[in-house]
Amino acid sequence: MPESVKSRVAFALLANTMRPVMNILLRKQWEGMENLPRDTGFIACPNHVTEIDPVVVGHFFYNQKIMPRYLAKASLFKVPVLGPALRATNQVPVERITAGASASLKGARTVIDAGGALIVYPEGTLTRDPELWPMRGRTGAARLALQTGAPVVPIAHWGAEAVLPRYSKRLSLFPRKTVRLRVGTPVDLSDLRGKPMTKSVLDTATERIMDSLTVLVAELRNEKPPAVRWDPAQKGQSAIGRNFDPGADTQHSHNKKKNGTDTNELA
Repeated sequence: MPESVKSRVAFALLANTMRPVMNILLRKQWEGMENLPRDTGFIACPNHVTEIDPVVVGHFFYNQKIMPRYLAKASLFKVPVLGPALRATNQVPVERITAGASASLKGARTVIDAGGALIVYPEGTLTRDPELWPMRGRTGAARLALQTGAPVVPIAHWGAEAVLPRYSKRLSLFPRKTVRLRVGTPVDLSDLRGKPMTKSVLDTATERIMDSLTVLVAELRNEKPPAVRWDPAQKGQSAIGRNFDPGADTQHSHNKKKNGTDTNELA
């Protein structure tokens, strides 16, 4: 979207505050910048391993002279300090009710039609995978891509979780950590565009996005990803919120099987 004076000033203030901090906390290794579309709006899909991910990804985009716009929970816009910052930088609130979904799509279209970058976490929340691999994706990013025609660019990063582990309240500042970030090529959804958005079409598009993202994460970690993507529903976990413990979930699953009931039956 066209940058207002207010938006430019807000971005500059945030960047001038956060960039020095990020440069002190983290070494950066950024790769694949040539894969960023420069002549059209696009949807960027990062993996999600820690609460500081948006700052890490936002830092990257701002350094590429691209103003990042996030789909953010509407409730965050009511938080003191954070809410005004989100509004001032034209972030896009996501309503969970049907009446608000239309407004969210309109905001997303505005970003994309103006040639901007819309950042959508395809997992919908921090991964529940015990080893922090990308878990099962939700269909929101795929739906937006098929509705708007925007290219989907997977963006993998690794290292921020060493600074602030998932759902932790304590930063690990020393020794200084390195965050690697790699931009992948746009996900090919050409054969799905123009088709009715059935569950099958949305699931297929979502799997392609998650597959592309997982490959990039595996490259950064130099490890092989799990053969089966983690699915919170099949593990008896809630899809959103902090109220889960991977270790406890493993023990819970073990106890259920020992008692003759698998957590898969409860999903």
